[in-house]
This record gives sequence, structure tokens and C-alpha cells, in this order.
Amino acid sequence: MSEPKENPLEKIASLCKRRGFIFQSSEIYGGINGFWDYGPLGAELKRNVKELWWQTMVLQRDDVAGLEATIIMHPGIWRASGHVDTFADAMIDCKTCKGRFRADQISEIPCPQKPSKKVSECAGEKTAPRAFNLMFKTCVGPVESEENVAYLRPETAQAIFAQFKNVLETSRQKVPFGIAQIGKAFRNEITPRNYTFRSREFEQMELEFFIRPDEVVEAVSGSVAAPVSKGHPGRPGADWGWQLWHQYWVEERIRFYGNIGLPRATLEEYWQSDQELAHYARATVDLLFKFPFGTQELEGIAARSDFDLSQHQRFSGKTMGVFDDELKAAWEKLPKERQDALWRRYYEHRKKYLARMGVAEEQAARTATDDANGLARGQYIPHVIEPSAGVDRLILALICHAYSEDQAPDEKGKLETRTVLRFHPRVAPIKAAVFPLLKNKPELVARALAVRDLLRPHMNVFYDEAGAIGRRYRRQDEIGTPFCLTIDFETLGEKGEALKDTVTLRDRDTMSQERIKIPELLSFLLSKIH
Repeated sequence: MSEPKENPLEKIASLCKRRGFIFQSSEIYGGINGFWDYGPLGAELKRNVKELWWQTMVLQRDDVAGLEATIIMHPGIWRASGHVDTFADAMIDCKTCKGRFRADQISEIPCPQKPSKKVSECAGEKTAPRAFNLMFKTCVGPVESEENVAYLRPETAQAIFAQFKNVLETSRQKVPFGIAQIGKAFRNEITPRNYTFRSREFEQMELEFFIRPDEVVEAVSGSVAAPVSKGHPGRPGADWGWQLWHQYWVEERIRFYGNIGLPRATLEEYWQSDQELAHYARATVDLLFKFPFGTQELEGIAARSDFDLSQHQRFSGKTMGVFDDELKAAWEKLPKERQDALWRRYYEHRKKYLARMGVAEEQAARTATDDANGLARGQYIPHVIEPSAGVDRLILALICHAYSEDQAPDEKGKLETRTVLRFHPRVAPIKAAVFPLLKNKPELVARALAVRDLLRPHMNVFYDEAGAIGRRYRRQDEIGTPFCLTIDFETLGEKGEALKDTVTLRDRDTMSQERIKIPELLSFLLSKIH
């Protein structure tokens, strides 16, 4: 009878703990479910991913500004966004095992008292589903009272909407432009599961990209460009409406994943159906990755219309609209029939939004009229495209995709199983490891330390002199280091001048070795890791 195969996720989790990527939070006290700590290598991997995202989304663009907002914000923000009233999952309790579960995932979850059994097989009576708000509550100030209740933010997006006008004015941007943020978020998940995939504390990388409504685009440019059938739509144009902007950001995000080691073939694009879309969304594409536990979402790219800014305008009483001088100038030149048609479309959109939010019909009509009349003055509320990615999910996807096993000869030439994390060099926690061939030869150690110090200002470098050289290679393979540099007697010139001041460079994936001159080493490695 064959041995049962080990769960791939269990092997990955074991490696992550053993090598210092991910630890369970508060482990010495028995841990706390849904919270994870990143060890030395995990912290480097996570930092690399976030920095690459920031470089791509903010620093390399002229039309995106950054923000870092607080975790605790005014509770009115969460009432405006709908989180206080509607941010809930249906919860079910099992009267037999005393477990608490999400109603929509009851068939997926093991019974706590009998892990081999699914809850749906448990004979215990279940309670009726009831709503459970996912936000963590706290109190601001010394008195615990309803008046002082605040929440740990369940997402980073709302801070961007709340600070929209401040960023617009201080960054000297004009619509279309975006605001990006990386930060912690908290959701009191009923059943955290699948390792770090669904946690109660996590990080998000979010962009809110503000665009003109299609009516404004048409008024200024004469028409709205049609979406392309497939692929990247190219350089943004002044005549782009929400559909092209949405397609653009889907393709830009897929391109980003490819640049960090998750090629398009590893991702699936899932276009939400009309029944699945949030009530305010015009379209949403989920980018999915095949984890060992199933194909799940890494990122959502949503066309959110003008819902968010409109909600904060209604609840705060502060205008979230913008003045567009191009619109004002163009509107005056439009024929009356074009003005009327665009006015009507904008009016109907605003009235529909207000009615959906429970505003009385007469008041909704008056407010929508005022909003539509603003077009002639060059005023409107921007729409938004939102690419929202989970950092922790992406880290897990990178580790799962990088994990592999192959056969490699040991010191005696005997084949053994080699565990390798094939990270793209851009995200690898350690870019290069430096070894002296022997630790008891001061000349080799001195040159190895000099090479380490040459590289250290430019990349994360690890120095190791313990054990046989083959074992040192294996340790670096297992943590994903793409290059190992060995300083040997050839480096010292003891075997001829031709190899003096060269090192042996070993490639992690092919295990091939080549000699490279020390003066050329830095430029060579930088070309590989950027």
C-alpha cells in the first residue's frame, strides 16, 4: 500500500517556518488564529514586493500620488462606505462541536473536534444563520462608550476617498490621476483558513484611479473611444472612457505580476457576472491564482463609478467634486442638443445612485438636477477604477509558485532531492550569497568579506563560511537565493594570473557555474535583479 502524499501546503508551511519566512503569531502562548508574523526572510520578501509595487504604481508614473493614512479613522467614514450596516458574513454555530463557521463555506471546513470530518457531516444541530460584522471595534479615549466607538479599518481604500480633495490640491494633479496606498487592514474573519490566505490582519496595496465620467469625456473629446477586443489598449488617450481605463488597469496589473515571477499563464481572469457585481460597480475582474487549496483571488480590479466620493459627499456635507476648465470651455461650444443629451445621461446616473441610497424621489430629482447643471460650470464627481491587491496573498502565491523539488548530486555524486524556491531575482529575499571556499584560510575569508562589502550597499547579501560548499549551496537554494559566489584559490591567483580576481558564480536554477571578474560582478548582478 502506497504512502499517502504530503499536502503541498503543509510542506510549504513547514519550509516557511524552518527557514524563517512565516511564523504563527504568539506561538509560545499557543498562537492566535488568523494572525501571522514574517520572519527575517519573509520580511525581506514582503518588503521587496511592496517596494516593487510602489515603484511601478507611483514612482515611475506622473499621474499617481502616494498616501499613508491612519488605521483608525472617524467612524462616520465607515457609515458612509456601508461597512457599519452591511459589512457582515452569515454565521452558523454547531451545537455539537461548538464550532462557529461562515454559512457559505460550511461544507469546506473541518469540524474542530474531529478534524478529519467536514462540518456538513457533523450530526449536531446547527443554529440559523445570523449576521456577523467583520470590523474590529475599539474605543478612542479613556471612556468606553458608544460615543467613543471606532473601528480598525477593514480596507485601505476609504482613507483615499476621504483624503481625495487634499491630495488633489497638494499634489497639483488633474483628473485622470490616482492615489496609491499600502497598509494594514483588519477583518474579524469567522473562519481564517488556508495558512496566510485568509487572515484577520493583513496588508493591502490599493490604487484608486480617478477618471472623468463618460459624459465629460464626450463633451471634451467629441466621443468616447471604443474598448479594444483583447489585450493592452496602449497609451492612455484623452477620449478614454471607463471601459478602456478598466481594461488598461487589468492589463497593467497582469504585466506587474509577470515582472515579479507570476507569468500570465499562472493567472486566471474572472469577470464577475451582473449578479455578482457590487451594486455600485460597472465591471470587476478578479485575477486568480491556483493555490494548493484551490484557485483563489489575488487582486480585484473594479470600475466603481462615482459611488465612493458621492457617499462621502452626502455623509460629510463636503463637496467631493472637481472643477475641470477643459469641460467648461468645451461645454460652451457644444450644440444645444448635445448639451441636453449629455445632461440627461448624467442626470439619470446621479438620480439612480441617490434612489439606490434611499433618498426620496423628489429630493433625488432635485439633487440630480443640481449635479447635472454643474457640467456647464465645469464641475463633476470623478469616477474611479480600483486595482486592489492583498500583499499576504501575493507572498503566499509567490512562495507556492516558486516551490519545487528536483534531483541534484551531493558531495559524493549521489543524487538527492533538492528543495528550491525559484523566486524571480527581483523579489528574492537574498540576492547573492558569498562563500569563502575554506573558513580556515584567512586570505580567502578576507577576500570573501571584501566582495560582500562591495555588494552590500546595493542588495541584500548573505555571508556563509560554515560547512561543506555543497551544503551551503543547498541552504541557499532552499530559501531562493538566485546566485552564490565562491571565493577560492583561483581568486587569489594561486593557479595562474588568468583567473586572479575572479569568483565562481553559481546559478540557482541551472546549477551551472562560471568565472566572473570581481570588478564586473556588481554590474552583472544588478542587471539580473532589476
